[in-house]
Parts: sequence; C-alpha cells; structure tokens
Amino acid sequence: VQLQASGGGLVEAGGSLRLSCAASGYIFGNYPMGWFRQAPGKEREFVTTIGLTNSTTYYTDSVKGRFTISRDNGKNTVFLQMNSLRPEDTAVYYCARRRFGRDYASHGAYDYWGQGTQVTVSS
Repeated sequence: VQLQASGGGLVEAGGSLRLSCAASGYIFGNYPMGWFRQAPGKEREFVTTIGLTNSTTYYTDSVKGRFTISRDNGKNTVFLQMNSLRPEDTAVYYCARRRFGRDYASHGAYDYWGQGTQVTVSS
C-alpha cells in the first residue's frame, strides 16, 4: 500500500489549494479515506474523512464550509479542496486509509499514511 500526497504550497490568506492523494497497492474503492494535519509543536489532528463514495463526508468544525473532500475511484485518488485559507491552517497535511468500524477522527482508525505535504498560509 502506498499513499502519495501532493499539492501543498505557500498561499496568502483567503487563497485556495487543492491537495491530492494517489493510492496504489490495494483496491482503492473498498476503503474510506481521510486527511489529518500537524502544525509545528502540535499533535496531528483530524481534518476530514470520506466514505466509499462522495456521499458520506465528515469535517472537523474549524474547516466546515471551507474545505471539501472528494474521491475519484477510477483514478484511485482522494482530493482536499481548501478555500478561504487562514494562517492557522498552516500544517503538514497527511492522507490516510481508514479501517471500517473505527472512530473516524481517531488516528487508530487509519492503517496506512502518506508522507505529508506542507501547506503554508501567510497573513
């Protein structure tokens, strides 16, 4: 199993970025996916998760209405569209594969992680 995150970068506050996570080594459409982030000096935190299709999604409160997770099962890729970015969104963003029957906001629910992509939002 491999997860390759990309799309991070430097953006001004109010701007947008789209992260991608390309999956390989397993049947992508059979697993939910998620995004976490980790800011310097802070613990890794849950951002959002998506079920097997685009119909089931959950977000942490701080990104609701600004971030959108989606997936393309034909391309084995999950996306995170981030709009209205704020300096507090600055972090390394990680995609991860979720196991069924687990608390979707818990690290323990995810068994494979990508390498992370840096997002920096300037004020």
